[in-house]
Amino acid sequence: MYVLGVETSCDETSVSIVKDGKEVLSNVVLSQIDIHREYGGVVPEIASREHVKGITYVFDKALRDAKLNYEDISLIAVTKGPGLIGSLLIGVNAAKVISLNYNIPIVGVHHIAGHIYANYIDNGMEFPLLALVVSGGHTELILMNEHYDFNRLGETQDDAVGEAYDKVARVLGLPYPGGPVVDKMAKTGRDVYKFPRPMIDSGDFNFSFSGLKSHIINLHHNMQQRNETINIENFCASFQEAVTDVLVAKTIKAKEQYKVKQVIVAGGVAANSGLRKKMKSMINDIPVYFPNMDYCTDNAAMIASAGYFQYKKYNKADDLLLNGQSRMNLEDIKNGN
Repeated sequence: MYVLGVETSCDETSVSIVKDGKEVLSNVVLSQIDIHREYGGVVPEIASREHVKGITYVFDKALRDAKLNYEDISLIAVTKGPGLIGSLLIGVNAAKVISLNYNIPIVGVHHIAGHIYANYIDNGMEFPLLALVVSGGHTELILMNEHYDFNRLGETQDDAVGEAYDKVARVLGLPYPGGPVVDKMAKTGRDVYKFPRPMIDSGDFNFSFSGLKSHIINLHHNMQQRNETINIENFCASFQEAVTDVLVAKTIKAKEQYKVKQVIVAGGVAANSGLRKKMKSMINDIPVYFPNMDYCTDNAAMIASAGYFQYKKYNKADDLLLNGQSRMNLEDIKNGN
């Protein structure tokens, strides 16, 4: 079954063709990072215009790379949300045009379901499993008892972890996107500041990072006022140690309570080297999987894989009234909706 995936939820324009949810035949990604770096973050209007510019190219290249035609495609899977509504609409409408022209069934996929299924491409899944979703907009622990069964155990009460990384990087004067830069600098720093570990002993599976972010901002400001030397590498290392301690501790607690057979990490922050190292060193009784680095950030291969399992489970396609949604709850995916 050849699934054509389409992803335009933020600032990557991507089309992929994946066979049976696992074998990636092509995965074309046009990134806008260099464009948005000038503004210190994603500008929605610019992102939408760039999607319009690149959408035809990525469709054509994905087919060429896979050595297939539209007549070979069995299903179209497109991100319908959550995300920037202008960006989402570019991908959704382009996918609907292909669906109509070639009479190919289409399904709208939840963006976070895509990130979770990025793990299936290289690692497979054994249930029950626990998914830690960490990205610029999400920090969640999801229990899955079978394919396409999402049960949220906990989530961030304020900032997502990726958002906190970017904000701390900005305070430290580091370039956008801040997460990879903080991770790189943390490797040469030391945890000398011993920042707080918010909600690490809260008794539940929720997270909070706004207080930690504010603590770092205030400390940095006070040190500047006192003309004290600020070691950026140590700031980054101390921040990363605090964040990863919380993420790993909550994951271990959920793993033990729900007796899962596998832990997977999903989302852009799954590329973080500190998180990868700590998670694998602290959990050694069951497999811990991270996506291939190519599938950590937004891409269409993960959407194609998720769409494959969504269609298999519900045997239901969307009609051409399919639309983008800026906000969606992963747990609300029932009966293919």
